[in-house]
Amino acid sequence: MQTTDINQEIRSFLVASFLAGNAERLRDDGALLGELIDSTGVLELVNFLQEHFAITVDDDDVNPENLASVNSLVAYVSNKLAKG
Repeated sequence: MQTTDINQEIRSFLVASFLAGNAERLRDDGALLGELIDSTGVLELVNFLQEHFAITVDDDDVNPENLASVNSLVAYVSNKLAKG
């Protein structure tokens, strides 16, 4: 799966789940944690990533570095998919 596809899937989920369809508010480098996603939202996001991309999100991976923005999420998922 290409990073553009991963980006589109993640953006679609975030817009539908947290922005009520208001895609204009979502920037690829904009902060997600605390701005858009609260602690319950993190659980929803992790569940989406695991189910949609068939990856395992380890507890240690749930951190601001991986979940800070759309860009960091795309990089994280791309890395997990590349490792198999």
